[in-house]
Amino acid sequence: MNAILYICSDYAYKLLYKMLTDEERQFVEYWEANRLRRKRGFRRLALGLPLASLMVIAIIFNFLSGWYKRAHMELQAKGSLVLVVIIAGLLIVVFTTVFSAYHKWDINEQRYRELVAKQDVP
Repeated sequence: MNAILYICSDYAYKLLYKMLTDEERQFVEYWEANRLRRKRGFRRLALGLPLASLMVIAIIFNFLSGWYKRAHMELQAKGSLVLVVIIAGLLIVVFTTVFSAYHKWDINEQRYRELVAKQDVP
């Protein structure tokens, strides 16, 4: 009797595990259609641009506010330091934007593969 209950419960578990919710099914359909386009598109880079810009603005504001007197003296003594800060800010923006776009794509790809594996469970 216990063996029959185990087999039935195991079968029911596999049936329930195999089922996807409507949201998951919609995501799988959407990602199958758009996954390659999302990997290569320029528009995906706009995802991390606000965060990166906010970070650079905060860094520059902190640098120029004058709260750290020694840094303020260095800035006044060496004019080329402003150029270094601007270049570093641009590099931060580019890196954060590209990294967040790739990370977002990777998260969606991982979710897609998990859901497809969930469907294919025998």
